[in-house]
Amino acid sequence: MKIPPILLVLSLTASVACNKSSAPSNSSSSRAKSPDAVELKLQEYAGASSTNCGRLDVHATADQSKAASDCAMQSSHGKRPFYVTYDMPGMTVGVAGDAEGKLYTVQAQGSPSPSVTTGACPSQLRVASSGRVTCFAPGDMGSMGAGHGAGAIPPGAANPHASGTANPHPAPKTN
Repeated sequence: MKIPPILLVLSLTASVACNKSSAPSNSSSSRAKSPDAVELKLQEYAGASSTNCGRLDVHATADQSKAASDCAMQSSHGKRPFYVTYDMPGMTVGVAGDAEGKLYTVQAQGSPSPSVTTGACPSQLRVASSGRVTCFAPGDMGSMGAGHGAGAIPPGAANPHASGTANPHPAPKTN
């Protein structure tokens, strides 16, 4: 018995579609990245039964960012283990939560062998103005560990960029 070519193609397409994961893909990259040091550490913190809320890059759409942040926030509030990863130019950051509700952050900078920094979250989980979830207070990114990163504002210090503060840099003169 001969099978018409169109039926063969449709049959193959249907079988491939049935084998695809039903999990939403939040990565805005067309190729799937294999777990790197950041993602492996996040998975370690979150545990084996954790939910991957996504790995997004700077080209992620607002809908992708919202889906990832909703996943992380709902998981955190329900004390369900999760992790989410963000790839930015020169840096990868992520947040993980375990089944006890503890939050962790992981950050890597540099290439080809990045420097990875990990630790407990210093603040509650929130959605930043960028749409990414973070556990750093506004203006506190980079203060992981004992020291403060470049541009971080030490706890208790005034933010020189807060509204109502005069700009200490004079405006450029125009002729």
